[in-house]
Amino acid sequence: MPGDIDWNFSRSGGPGGQHANKTSTKAELRLRLSCIVGLDPAALDRLRLIGARHVVGEGAEEALLITDSQTRSQADNRDACVGRLSALVSSAAIRPKIRRETKRTWGSVVRRLEGKKRDADKKQGRQSPGDEH
Repeated sequence: MPGDIDWNFSRSGGPGGQHANKTSTKAELRLRLSCIVGLDPAALDRLRLIGARHVVGEGAEEALLITDSQTRSQADNRDACVGRLSALVSSAAIRPKIRRETKRTWGSVVRRLEGKKRDADKKQGRQSPGDEH
């Protein structure tokens, strides 16, 4: 996978004076989705959904584009890009748990009905005798 990553470096904005004006510290990581191994098609779909703002291109050229320019160090920005990529891929690899509907217990049904009866009695007690609608 490291050989499939395309790096591009450019000047980053913000403060930094002469250092920011002379050095290319902004890191841009581009990785084609077809180069990511170990993810099944469902996980790739989750990756497209989770990292939607990072997905660029279409078809065979569909890729993740992650940029970072937080620090004044190219190496630190590069490491931050790799960290964000790894977090995206690992979160997409986790299959979400399927919620199976369960049957309500007899006790929970009884408690719900008793609560409804209690509330109805409370509201009934608020009415005056001539307030029937």
